[in-house]
Parts: sequence; structure tokens; C-alpha cells
Amino acid sequence: MNLALIFLGFFLLVIGGEFIVRASVALSLRFNISKFVIGMTVVSFATSLPELIVSINAALNNSPSIAINNVVGSNIANIGLVLALIALLSNISVNEKSFRRDWSWMFFLSIMLWLFIITDNELDGFEGFLLITFLVSFVYNVLKKSDSIELLNDVDDKLKLTSNFKILIWLFISSLTLYFGAEFLVDGAVKFANQINISEAVISVSIVAIGTSIPELAASLVAIAKNEKGISVGNLIGSNIFNIGSVLGITAIIKDIPIAEEIIERDIIWMMVFTVLIMLLAVLPEKNKISKYKGLIMLLGYFVFIFLAFA
Repeated sequence: MNLALIFLGFFLLVIGGEFIVRASVALSLRFNISKFVIGMTVVSFATSLPELIVSINAALNNSPSIAINNVVGSNIANIGLVLALIALLSNISVNEKSFRRDWSWMFFLSIMLWLFIITDNELDGFEGFLLITFLVSFVYNVLKKSDSIELLNDVDDKLKLTSNFKILIWLFISSLTLYFGAEFLVDGAVKFANQINISEAVISVSIVAIGTSIPELAASLVAIAKNEKGISVGNLIGSNIFNIGSVLGITAIIKDIPIAEEIIERDIIWMMVFTVLIMLLAVLPEKNKISKYKGLIMLLGYFVFIFLAFA
């Protein structure tokens, strides 16, 4: 039964990835917005919904610590697992200007999160409000400084004629399938993990985090298949930013989040390592390109993190 839930979750998440990318491309064509910006905002928020739903549910059920484990683990998985797998499938070209700007925001929010939690081993409501404020500033900055539309030659011309109503339907379908897909996947994975006596913290930072990162993987795989690589990179960076700014921000406002020592001493350090690693790999030695061997480096690093989490 648990395995059936896991496979059903995967199926729904792939469907959600298809619809969210289709709606994103249609929006970029219709409103003259860069696909990278759409990936950083619409796609990033939609694929962060599982993390948000899981974290709010945990807070309401007096388990707010799951939120920080989930977000930190998901941010690590987005780079070390999702981006690594995408790079192994297809070399990724990086827009230097956009990447540096948005990576800087991801690094800034990661640093602020670390500073907030090391002071008193807790993320409180005021700090959550500040994280949301930073997120709003990021979105405003992206929209204000976005370049004109970046069209690809093989974009389906029919998407230019997509009505606003149809776009909203696609976004609605993708939100539902991403939400229920994540619910089924996480529920099945947690129950399966409990059968072999794995702790809640380890489950949250690994299995739950991987489960809630599946939408990013699904959306990115579909984007790569459609040659929409700008959406793939933008989605992953944006998702990490939304995870910290909205998921932890909203959850902390609902209920103060206690921070376990292993998060401060191990997991958030790994998150910072992967954040710095993606910048280094994007510029060295091949500038503005994330090639297959770089993907392999990130994937090996993720395997080390998972091994230490279970050790």
C-alpha cells in the first residue's frame, strides 16, 4: 500500500510538472515576461507548494520542527539531486547576469536564516516576517530588472493564443496534482520509513525533502524535454528562495520553530556548501555552463550528505 502511494505520487507530480511548464511558457508569451522570470516566480512558487503545505500542516499539528528539516533538506536536494540529474541529462547554459543576481538572493536568504537560528535555536514569528519581507523584495527586484522576453525558436506558436482562462485552468490543475502528488508520496514514504525505525528528523531532511522536491524535478525534466532550460535553472534557484522566504516565513508566523542541534551543526552547513558549490561550478572551469561532470560532482556530494544523515 505504501509503495502504491509513492508511485501514485510520482505520477501526479509528473502531470503537474507538465501543466506548470505549459502555463509558464504561455504566460511569458502573453505578457512579454522573460521565461527565466516566470520560472523564478510562478513555477518556483507552485513547486514550493508541497513544502509549504507539509510545513503548515506540521506546525498546526504541533510538529513545527519538521518545517526546518524539510526546507533545508529540500534546498539541498534541489541542487545536489535535481539540478545534478538535469545536468547529467543535458548540459545547462547559464545566463550570467540573471544567475549572479538570483544566486546572490539565495545566498543572502540562506545566510540570514543561519544567523536567525544560531542566536537562540529558534525561528520566531518576527524573523518569519523578515524572511517574507526579503522574499517580497526579491520578487520586486526580479520583476523590475527583468529583460524583455526570451523566445526560443521551437516554442509552440499555439501557446501565444492561449486564453487567460485556460492558463488559470492549467495552473489550477498543476497546483492540485502537485499538492496531492506530494501528499501521497510523502505519506507513503514516511509510513514506509517508519517500518524500518528511521527517526522523524532523518525522514524530514531526506525522504520527505526528496518527496517535496519531486515537483521541481518533474517541472525541470519537462522543461528540459521542451528545451526550456531557462525555466529549469530559474525554477530551482527560485524554489530555494521561496522555500526559505515563504515556507519558513509563514510557518514561523503560525508557530515558533524550534531548531535541533543537528540542523545547526550539520544540515544547514551542508545547505550553505551546496549554495556556494553551485556558484563555483557555474563559473569554473567552464564559465556559464553546468556540464555533465559538474552534475556528477553535485550528485556525489548529495550521496555523501544522505549517508551522513543516516549514519
